[in-house]
Amino acid sequence: MKVAIVQAGSVMFDTPATMLRVEGYCREAALAGARLLVFPEAMIGGYPKGLGFGAVVGNRSDAGREMFLRYTKAAIVCPGVETEMLAEWAKELKLHIVIGVVERAGGTLYCSGLVFSPEGGMILKHRKLMPTGSERLIWGQGDGSTMQVVETEIGRIGVAICWENYMPMYRQHLYDQRVQLWCAPTVDAREMWATSMRHIAYEGRCFVLSACQFLAKEDWPQDLRESGGVIDGRSVIVSPMGEVVAASSEGAGITYAEIDLDDITRGKFDLDVAGHYARRDVFGLAVRDLL
Repeated sequence: MKVAIVQAGSVMFDTPATMLRVEGYCREAALAGARLLVFPEAMIGGYPKGLGFGAVVGNRSDAGREMFLRYTKAAIVCPGVETEMLAEWAKELKLHIVIGVVERAGGTLYCSGLVFSPEGGMILKHRKLMPTGSERLIWGQGDGSTMQVVETEIGRIGVAICWENYMPMYRQHLYDQRVQLWCAPTVDAREMWATSMRHIAYEGRCFVLSACQFLAKEDWPQDLRESGGVIDGRSVIVSPMGEVVAASSEGAGITYAEIDLDDITRGKFDLDVAGHYARRDVFGLAVRDLL
């Protein structure tokens, strides 16, 4: 089947404009015959790279609180209007959609990954377990209740957001659920990231679809173009044998690949970290899923 990853940025602090951008990519991918489309981390709501929110250890500024208010207004509720739109596009276009969002729940924001299927609408909401560095100032921590791999007609889909991919026990938890389509929304555009995606695909004997943002100065509102950062993208699709089967070019756009899920079984002939290589007589993983 044909799968695809989007390398694009948000229209920062303008969620309606971002939704139009997302819809355009969904329609383009469906027209090209894709069954699965993966968007980057924080595609809806935005990744505020370069902003400090007026914070230092022990102190926050009034200007920083105003910036957080502005950022919160760009976030979405899940479920809500935007998730209904995504569910409608998935159904109309017969497209499975994985997308990173900034989720607003009460007074807290979460970096979340959503999965939509044509038949089921929103079938998964996963909240990032461990925000990295200064992300901890603006995003809350997820918990064990949103770590499921979901069964779909195109395969078993799991989501690991950005540096969650560096959490060995979280990886093993997804492997134990027989993940086939490992979706990794990210904003990490470094070369090391692509190396990590190859390792995960090879270790888990799964397909990895990593969509990274391409955020340009033009994506920022005029008053923040000097302080707002850019993200250069480095999106890849990797086979269960760790081979890069598709990589994005520079700039924004969609990258496609034809994949064969039988390659997963072929790969597990000699390495199945959730099966004969798990050595459960020696090792055990306890997961507090809070369900």
